Amino acid sequence: MARSVSSCFITLVVLFLWRVEDVAEACKCVMVHPQQAFCRADVVIRAKVVGVKAGSGNPIKYDIQQIKMFKGPDRDINAVFTPPFCPKALETNKEYLLTGRLNTDGAMTIMMCDFIRTWEASSDTQLMRLIQRYQSGCDCKIIPCSSLSCPISSPDECLWTDWLSGNGLSGPQAQSFACLKRRDGSCAWYSMSAQPGK
Repeated sequence: MARSVSSCFITLVVLFLWRVEDVAEACKCVMVHPQQAFCRADVVIRAKVVGVKAGSGNPIKYDIQQIKMFKGPDRDINAVFTPPFCPKALETNKEYLLTGRLNTDGAMTIMMCDFIRTWEASSDTQLMRLIQRYQSGCDCKIIPCSSLSCPISSPDECLWTDWLSGNGLSGPQAQSFACLKRRDGSCAWYSMSAQPGK
């Protein structure tokens, strides 16, 4: 009897650890260029977190004061939700640049893998480009490149090479450039002040 209880206990421990590993694996994100995050998002806003309500097993609700809508519905958003699994932690009384999904009920949901930054951590160039440029580049594809031989398979692609130097999201392409369509239909990197050319 003791042997079967011990065997059952060991099986439960193994299953529990396997499940914890699955949840941890599900919470890993592939980093995307801020322009991709903007283009994929239903909603992009600047907001200040003014309160938080967390319940066990329920989505975490952050009450927000919307400051600026860059992309989304023609109404203010007063709260964002994050699921209890893989939550994105926000601090009260801080301003954020938030990208997320708009649910069928009209609620905005943010996930750990969405592009979320404190407003002060975003460069002025990036914020201006967000407002002026990212949306015009949504027809272009940004391909992450982490090795010296990264091919472009079509003219509507831009290679994101910040990874070669180990900079990722803090590199110059992520901070100061947008991938935009040129007149000939191909895509290329442009700084905030440059105009797309031939």
